[in-house]
Amino acid sequence: MTSSGNPPQIAFQGERGAFSEEAVIKLLGEDIRLVPRPTFEALFSAIPEGAADFALAPLENSLAGSVHQSYDLLLESALHIISEVTIPIVHNLIGCPGAKLENIRVVQSHPVALAQCLGFFVQHPEIQRIASTDTAGSVREVLEKGDATLAAIAGRHAAELYGGTILLEHLEDHRENYTRFVLLSAKPETKENANKVSLVVRVKHQPGALYSALGVFAKRGIDLLKIESRPLKGSPWHYSFYLDIGGSTADETVSQALVELSERADEFRILGCYPSAQSSARVKAAAPNATAADSDTLIG
Repeated sequence: MTSSGNPPQIAFQGERGAFSEEAVIKLLGEDIRLVPRPTFEALFSAIPEGAADFALAPLENSLAGSVHQSYDLLLESALHIISEVTIPIVHNLIGCPGAKLENIRVVQSHPVALAQCLGFFVQHPEIQRIASTDTAGSVREVLEKGDATLAAIAGRHAAELYGGTILLEHLEDHRENYTRFVLLSAKPETKENANKVSLVVRVKHQPGALYSALGVFAKRGIDLLKIESRPLKGSPWHYSFYLDIGGSTADETVSQALVELSERADEFRILGCYPSAQSSARVKAAAPNATAADSDTLIG
C-alpha cells in the first residue's frame, strides 16, 4: 500500500489485458489501480508526471532477448528497480464469439508475438499477418469490428477481458517462453531478502578495461548473472554495460566490489538491489496460504 493508505497506482505499457497487466497482478495482487500507458516513453514518464506510484517495465524475453527500449529509458531516467517478476508467455488465437479457425483469414498482433508463432503461419499459409502495437489492443480491435474472419494473438486474460473466443491455445513455437519485468520506483529500496543487484557501468575505451572492471566480481566469487551492452548516445562506438550480479548491497563483499568497480569505471550507477524472481517464487511456494494483501510488502 502507499503511505496514504490507498491502493498503489501501477503503470504498464499497453492496453488492458496485456501481458504486462498479468505480470503486475502476479507481482502485486489485485488490490492495485492499473494505469495503462500507450508507449514506453509514456510508461517511464508516468512516475515523474505523478500519474502512477510505480511502473512495471519488461526487460527481457527468453526467446526474443532484451527489450532495448526499456534499457535505454531506464538509463535516461532516475528510477530505481525494487522488484522483479517473470511470467510465462502463452499465445492464443482469439476471435469473435462464434468464429471458427477454418474461417480466419487475417491475424494481427504485436510483431514479437507474430514472430514467436511462425509455425502456426507455416501451417496456415492462407492467413495474413498484420503487425500492431499491442497484443491486447489487437483483441479489442478484432472484437470491435465483429468480423469472424479476423483474429488476434494474445494472452488468455485479454480474451476474458474483451469477451473473445480462444480458437487455439499455445501458438508459440517454443513453450519455454518467459518475459522478465521489473518494478520501478522513484526511490531506491533494498529489502532484507534482496539477492540481486542491477547496475550500469561505462569503462574507458582501452584494451582490458572491461576485463579489469569485471574482475572485481570474479576475484570475490560474485556471480555475474548477465551483461548487456548498449550504444552510448552521442558517442559512436562507445558503450554502456548493464550488469546483474548475485548478492545484495548490504553484503560487505558485494559492497567492496562495487566500490572498486566505481574507481575503475568512467561512469557507474546502481539501478537497484532487489529479490530475484526465482527467490520470490520460492517464498510464495513455501507459503501457499499467503493472500494478495501479502504482496503489499513488495512496495512498502
